[in-house]
Order: sequence, then structure tokens, then C-alpha cells
Amino acid sequence: MQFSERWLRSLVETDLGIEALGERLTLAGLELEAIAPVAPPFDQVVVAEIIAARRHPNADRLQLCTVRVGQGEPLAIVCGAANARPGLKTACALVGARLPGGIEIRPVQVRGVDSHGMLCSARELGLAEAAEGILELPHDAPVGVDLRAYLHLDDRIVTLKLTPNRGDCLSLTGIAREVAALTGARLQAVDCSEVSAASPVRHPVDVLAAEACPRYCGRVIRGLDAAARTPAWMAERLARSGVRCIHPVVDVTNYVLLELGQPMHAFDLGRLAGPVRVRWAQAGERLHLLNGEEIALAPDCLIIADDGGPLALAGIMGGAGSAVGEGTRDVFLEAAHFTPAAVAGRARRYGLATDSSQRFERGVDPELPRRAMERATRLILELCGGEAGPVVEAGPGVGARPPIAFRPQRAERLLGISLPEAHMLALFGRLGLAVDTGATPWQVQVPSWRFDLVREVDLIEELARLHGYERIPPRAPSAVSHMLPAHESERPLDDLKAYLSAMGYHEVITYSFISSEQHNDFTNETEPIVLRNPIASSMNVMRASLLPGLVHTLRHNLNHGQERVRLFELGRCFLGTDAAAQPLRLGGLAHGAALPEQWGMSARTVDFYDVKAELEALFWPQRPEFVPAAHPALHPGRCARLRLHGVEVGWLGSLHPRLTQKYDLGTSPVVFELQAQALIQRPLPRYAGLSRFPAVRRDLAVVVAADLPVGPILAAVRAALPALVTEFELFDVYQGQAVEPGKKSLAFRMLLQHTEKTLTDTEIDAAVAQVLDFLTRHFDARLRT
Repeated sequence: MQFSERWLRSLVETDLGIEALGERLTLAGLELEAIAPVAPPFDQVVVAEIIAARRHPNADRLQLCTVRVGQGEPLAIVCGAANARPGLKTACALVGARLPGGIEIRPVQVRGVDSHGMLCSARELGLAEAAEGILELPHDAPVGVDLRAYLHLDDRIVTLKLTPNRGDCLSLTGIAREVAALTGARLQAVDCSEVSAASPVRHPVDVLAAEACPRYCGRVIRGLDAAARTPAWMAERLARSGVRCIHPVVDVTNYVLLELGQPMHAFDLGRLAGPVRVRWAQAGERLHLLNGEEIALAPDCLIIADDGGPLALAGIMGGAGSAVGEGTRDVFLEAAHFTPAAVAGRARRYGLATDSSQRFERGVDPELPRRAMERATRLILELCGGEAGPVVEAGPGVGARPPIAFRPQRAERLLGISLPEAHMLALFGRLGLAVDTGATPWQVQVPSWRFDLVREVDLIEELARLHGYERIPPRAPSAVSHMLPAHESERPLDDLKAYLSAMGYHEVITYSFISSEQHNDFTNETEPIVLRNPIASSMNVMRASLLPGLVHTLRHNLNHGQERVRLFELGRCFLGTDAAAQPLRLGGLAHGAALPEQWGMSARTVDFYDVKAELEALFWPQRPEFVPAAHPALHPGRCARLRLHGVEVGWLGSLHPRLTQKYDLGTSPVVFELQAQALIQRPLPRYAGLSRFPAVRRDLAVVVAADLPVGPILAAVRAALPALVTEFELFDVYQGQAVEPGKKSLAFRMLLQHTEKTLTDTEIDAAVAQVLDFLTRHFDARLRT
């Protein structure tokens, strides 16, 4: 919210300097973002009048001007501006003046003619980036007056950074109310008294979407002076609030928006066809906006329309077809209350950002439209003349809000300090809150403009703000602490993070919001959860996978020259709106070289098996099963589904080449995504004594079908191992000479050990034969000879 300090002080009388006032507002939650001077320092520049101008005797493009400066004799000043002419009021820098940029004015000779001063442009005074000719002032500007005083150039522009819940402070009146509440200063009320109708002319209004527009006020003003211009005082306040002048009627609506916080719109009455209707858009309707764009209206867009079709996008922007122009003589003024739900998200959908949508999305005082209508009417009549008709009101209105129950004891418990009841009542009174202390608990009636106050804790927060957070003494919390139980069967999440960090991975936290396109690229889950009011079009759905955020972060690191990247994220994915459909997952990504650059080993790119080994260590002592499968985001043939105890717990694989090319990653990273719960749960450790007897190793080579995966063999054999076999591992796979086509040789290492005796050859051979028989019966394996 940007505004003029001088404008604010016209609404609230306070002796605090702007820096002290800004600090007070910041401590109360309205952060002071910037204070900027309206103009750079300069002095001895006055309002002057050119009383004569003739061509310079020695230069075709220069003029010798006789200038009245309000003191002594007129000055002779040489000027090269094309707009210098007799009767023009302008800015004159006297001899000795210091201008921006270190320029000092001295008597000089220009082409043989003495010049005693300088006629200044807006650029030379630091008032504009560029200027054509010298500054032109109103014809009634008083000659000899200091220009800084005349144009109020010692004013400052204040910018506040407001939180979304304080929509009531998106106006000068709202900020003035806040200053008065914080400082006890006297508030100057804006004149919103009723303007009597001088004409019986009405324009019919029909609200067909009452749930979205509970109040609509309209008024006809006829006979405007087409030659009227926006006065300097209003133009000055608008400009210092970042708003440019367009047309006196439009400027009045913008002025009222800034002053009161009520967005308004003016239609050219002659361009309206039939009653004004507030309704939802219909399929196929289009609207040509004031900014020149034409948009296709969606059925959930609230519009203002007449018999000819859409006139405006309600609460956001008007249409070009009914806009006020230079020839407008009759207008229809609109001041309405649109609910936040009816406006939120629509402006962003069409790439618009307007002052009106910003206010309606955050909330506007529902009682304000009538007052704003009277204020705007008065200003238009003063500036443009004309006759105002009666105000037409439509819509069911907004019902009275119920009072909020308030307990002083509760405030004391939450704030940690005791505030006298009289002090609390005084603070509530500054906020415009009416308190019934005769009831138990107290009943507090909130004014219509404080729509953010809905609960008792909101009132307690207001007490803390006005009393001053800095005046609440800090106290260390006092509580009885207990050690929380940590079950051995549950693995702390920090252990997972610590392991991955030790393996060279870096933890990242990415947005839970992704685009619909990313959702379709990376997941085969259910339909995405679409956000009603996304912060950007590229973040319009909730993520159903961690992979989009990891790949986006990889792309960012590659752009910054990082060639070897290891990332992981522990976060929730959103498959539905209930808690059960929001699983906690662990996702990771490896890209680039398998090992950091070194001299001991030749460089190679990380592959599926590198990350598979890391996941097996992460799951230890449990052994997940890696089953070949297909995933839309993973490379066919380099993808596996992880199972643990027969339950699917995640995915591992190389990113699909299509996505590698689409996201410009160079080579495909290896990615994984696991259910965190499968990693958290672990079996309880059990004691097993160490055998004092030697272990025996036997190697077993068998021939099986070439397309038979090894994982199921290992899992099945380990589940059926004889008690003497303590380990069963694969150490070699061979295809080639001495192995028939379509077959492969698998070599397994077996360790056998007894806890109470040394094994005999008979016992060892029996155990090996049992394992071989199991392989033969279940996997059609035969002993390789």
C-alpha cells in the first residue's frame, strides 16, 4: 500500500514523525517497507511567469525570456525550451540555487547575452525521468512562491507491506483508523454525507447472483462537463499513490478506492442497453477489457452485463465497450460488495492484477458501497458538474454479525500479563468495538470493516497489538518435561536423513504445488488435487510424487554448473484430501559421476545398481525385493518396483529418456521414491550367540533360464534355508561358452555353521543337496558341471 504522508496526516492528527509512526505501525503488524521523498533536494526555485519572449539575437533555437519571479525587477533568462511563451507559469531557479546532480546556478553569458537564472524542466528538478520543455504550472500559480511549498515537494511517499488478513488497511481511511487506534490521535472523518437527488432518472439493476453480490448500489449522473479536468490536488494524491490520471470521473473512482477502500466503476450511460445485471457468465461469452485484451469467460466468472452481453468482469476490470471517454456526458456509477469467493483466483487466471481484485479477494467492508457512492457523487459534481439521480440499491444485503464472547481472564492467560479491565475497554473503544460488560462473558460487537475479527483469540491479539508487543515482558516457559518413549521397532526419520547425507546426498525441500503437466509426466496415481486459488499457473495442483520437485532442483543445479548431484527429500504426497491419502515418502535422485573426481578409479556414470546398493543398505536389516515393472516416468528395462514382505513400498529406476530430453538433463538420473513407513518400521533385534566352531563355505553353481530374475531365487531360498545355512549370496553370473543358449549360470556362496559342534562332511553335503533340490523343484535349475 503506497500513499502520501501528507494525505495521511490530513485524515489523522498525530505529532509523531513518519519514522516513529512507521516503527509503531510495524510493531503492530503493518510493516513499514519504504519511505521515499517525493523530490530530491533543491533550493531557491520559485514559481515564475514569462512576461515576454523573443528570439535570441545570436541563436535560432534559443529565446530571451523576461521572467517575473515576485521579487525585484524581472529577470532576463536565456531558454532553449520550445514551450517557453508569454503568460506561462513555470519553475525558475534563481542565481545561487542548487539543483539535483550538484548543479549550481550562476549568472552566465549565452551566445553573448547575459542570463540570470534558469527555467527548469521536470527532469532537471528530479520530478520525472524525461520531459519535453520546461515545467508548466497552472495559470493561477502564485508568482514568487517557493516551488517546493507550492507543489508540496517536501512530502514523502510511504509504502506499507500488509498481511492478507488486513484488507481493511488497503485505504487511507483504514490506515488512519489504525494510526488513531495506536496513538490515540484524533481521526478526521471523510465527508460521506448523502447527496440529494437533483434528477429522478434511475437505471434499473437486477442482481441474479445474490450469493456472490449481496449489495449493489448504482446511480445515474447526467450533464457532465466534457471539458472538466482533474484538479491538481487530486492528481497529486493519485500520482503519489502510484495511479495515473485518466479522466475526471475515472480519477474520482480511483480516488475513492484509495481513500475509503471501496472499488468503484463508472459506465458510459449512453452505451448501456437495458438493465444492469449481476450474474454468472454463460458458456461462449467473451469480454473486451479496458487493457485491450479479449478474454473468454468461464461459467464461474461473475460479470456485470446488460441486454447486449458482458460489460465488466465483476470486482476485477471493466469492459472497453462501456468505458467512460472524452465525450461522455452521462454516467452510471457502480459501488458493490462482491464476496471474496466470487473474485478470488479469477484475476490470476486471466493474467490480471488490479487494485479492485486485490481488495475484493482480501475482503471489503460490506457497509461501504453506499458511503462510497455518496463520496464519489459529491466529488464528481464538484469537478464535472451535472445532476445526480437517486441511488438504486439491489441485493439481499449482508446480515448483522453476531457478537464475539470475550473473557478477560482468558486474555490474561494467553498474554501472560494482567491488563486492567478499564484499559482493555479503552483499547477496544479505539478500535471501534462496542462491548457489553453486563453479560458474562463480555459480548463484543465488531465493526463491519474488521471482518478479520471472528474469534476470542482475535480480540486478545488486538489487545496485545495496541498495548504493544514490546511492553509484554519476556518470560521463560515453565512446564514439566518428560522424555518421550522411543520404541525400538520404529526408526527415527533423522536416521534416514543422516544415512543419506553420509552417502553424499543433500536434503532439499521443494514446493508441494506443481503444474498439471508435471503431474502427468511423473505419476500414474489418481487425478490430481486442483487448487482453487493457485499462487501461479505453474503451481496449480498438489504433488502426488516427490520426483517433479527433485528433477526441477536438479535442473537448477545443472544450470549453475554442478555436474555431480545427489538429492533427497522427505515429504508428503497428496493423493486425496483425507490424511490417509497423504503418505509420507522418501524420494531421491543421483546424477553425474558415480564417485567424486579422483585418481584412484576411472570415472563412470552412476547407474541403477549403484543406487540399488544404497537402498539395500538403507533398508538393512530388512531385505526388499526388486521386481521388474513399468512406470510412466522411468526408463523401460531400467525400472523396478520394491516390495517388502509382499507389500509394494516404492520405485527405483532411471528417468525416462523422454523426460530427460524434455527437462534438458543431459543424461538420465537414477531416481527412487519410497514409502517412509516401510523404512521406519524395523524388526526388533534378537540375541543370537556367536558360534565357537568354524564356518564352512560351499559354492554352488546352477544353470537356469536366461530370463529368470535372481531376486525371486534369493528370496525363496533364504526363506527355505536349512538351519545350518547362515548365508546364501550370489557372487557370479555367466553366459557364454559351456552354457547352452537361452540359459545362464548362477554361482552362489553358502556359509554353514553349527552353534554347538563342528559340522561333518555328511551334514554339509546333506544341506547343500537340500538347497540344490529346492532350486531344481522350484526354478528348474540343474547343477553346472
